[in-house]
Amino acid sequence: MTVTIFVPGDAAALALGADAVAAAMAKEAARRGIAIKLVRNGSRGMVWLEPLVEVATPRGRIAYGPVNAADVAGLFDAGLIAGESHALGLGVTDEIPWLARQQRLAFGRVGVVDPRSLADYLAHGGGGGLLQARTMAPAGIVRAVVDSGLRGRGGAAFPAGIKWQTVLATAAAQKYIVCNADEGDSGTFSDRMLMEGDPFQLFEGMAIAGLAVTATRGYIYVRSEYPHAMAALNAALASAQEWLGDFHIELRKGAGSYVCGEETALLESLEGRRGIVRAKPPLPAIAGLFGQPTVINNVITLASVPDILAQGAAAYRNLGCGRSRGTLPFQLAGNIRYGGLVEVPFGLSLRELLHDFGGGSRSGRPLRAVQVGGPLGAYLPESQFDTVLDYEAFAAIGAGLGHGGIVAFDDSVDLAKQARYAMKFCAIESCGKCTPCRIGSTRGVEIIDRIRAGQLEQIELLQDLCDTMTQGSLCAMGSMTPIPVMSALRHFPEDFR
Repeated sequence: MTVTIFVPGDAAALALGADAVAAAMAKEAARRGIAIKLVRNGSRGMVWLEPLVEVATPRGRIAYGPVNAADVAGLFDAGLIAGESHALGLGVTDEIPWLARQQRLAFGRVGVVDPRSLADYLAHGGGGGLLQARTMAPAGIVRAVVDSGLRGRGGAAFPAGIKWQTVLATAAAQKYIVCNADEGDSGTFSDRMLMEGDPFQLFEGMAIAGLAVTATRGYIYVRSEYPHAMAALNAALASAQEWLGDFHIELRKGAGSYVCGEETALLESLEGRRGIVRAKPPLPAIAGLFGQPTVINNVITLASVPDILAQGAAAYRNLGCGRSRGTLPFQLAGNIRYGGLVEVPFGLSLRELLHDFGGGSRSGRPLRAVQVGGPLGAYLPESQFDTVLDYEAFAAIGAGLGHGGIVAFDDSVDLAKQARYAMKFCAIESCGKCTPCRIGSTRGVEIIDRIRAGQLEQIELLQDLCDTMTQGSLCAMGSMTPIPVMSALRHFPEDFR
C-alpha cells in the first residue's frame, strides 16, 4: 500500500529546510522498501512549526513538526507511516488548536491539496463557484458579489462588486481582469501563500470575474521576488486552460518596484513602461489596461469569489461585523511567538489576535507597539490593542487594516527610528512623479534626524510637511507615508526626545 506524505513546497518552509526533509523522506522510504507518494503541498501557515510533515492515515492527516532531515530516520522508526506518536508529533492536523479556532475560506484548501493538480483541487470542492457562474447572467454574478459585501483585500477596501459593476456597464470590445499579486508590504505573505498553495482558486476567481464583466483575458502581475509563486502558477496554468474555457490567463513578472502595487503604476508596467502613477480620472474600471475597462483586484479578493458563488452571497455576508464582511487572512510577523497566517471573520480584537493566536512577543518582553497594514500603516500602542479588526473601527483611530499584515514590536523598540524608516522607505520607493512625495519624503528624513538630535522645535515643521504630503500627493504612497510618522509622534512622543 502506498502511503501519502506531505512536505510543504512553500517558500517559508523551503527557507527552513523543507527540500532537505523531502529528499530525506524519499531516501529513507526507499531504503526501507516502503512505497510512498510525496506531495509538496502549501503551508498551513504555522510558520514556527515548519517544515511541517503530514502523513495520511485512516484517522486523518497526522502532523509532525518542526522536522529537519536528521529527524527523518527516527520518525520512520517510531511509526511515521501509521501516524504513531513521536516527540515531534502534533496529532491530527485539523485538531491543532491554532488551526481549529480559525474559519478558513480563502485558505480552506491551502496546505490540503496538491497545488499542481487540478484533479485534486476539484476533488476537494474547487470549481463549484465557476460552475454556478456559468449558469448566471453577468449582472447576476455582479449582484452576488455586491450582496456578499466583499471589499478589496489589497488595502483600500473598496467594494469589489461596485468596481465590477462599473466595468460591466462600460461598453468595450475587449475588457481585462488584472490580478495585483505585487505583494510588497512588510509583514505580508498571504498572496504568496495562496499562489504557492492553491493557484487554481485564484484562476477560478479570475474566470468568474471575466464572466461577470464579459472579459476574456486576464493577467497576473506577480512580485519579482516571488519565484516559487511564479513556478507554482506556471505549473498549474499548464493544466488549467481547458477547464477555464474561453478565459485566458497570462503571467507577468513584476518590475521590482513597491509603487507598482498601486493599480495605475501596475498598469503602466504591464504595458511595458516605467511604473509611474497615472492621474485619475479616468478610473481603470473605465479606461485601464491598454485603455480598456479593467477589473483590478488583488489575490485574496479574487480568491474569495469562488466561495461566494458556490455557497451564496448570504453565507459570506453573515460572517464579520459592520461593513466588514467575510474573513480576512491576517499575517503575524515581527517579534511574535507564533508567527504565521490566521484567517478569521472580522470582529476579533487586535489583542486577541496578538495573544490568543500570536502568543505575545517572541522575546518574552511586553508588546509595546504593532504596525498594521504594511510600511505605511499606523503604529498602534498597547492602549489600542482592544480595537476590533474592522475597517471602520481602524479608520476611527487613524489606522487601517491594509492587506492584513501585522508586525509586532516589544518594549525595546525605538519608534522615532521606525518613523524615520517610514520616511526613508518612501524616499527610496517613490516613483518621483509628484513633488510632495518625491521631495517631501527626503526632507522628512532630514527633519526627523534633526528632531532626534535634540531640535524639538522641528516637530511643528514635520507636522506641516506631513500635512502637505497627505493633501498633495498623487497616490497613496505619498499620502499615507505620514500615517506611521504621525502615529509614532502621537503615541510615543518620548522616543523623539
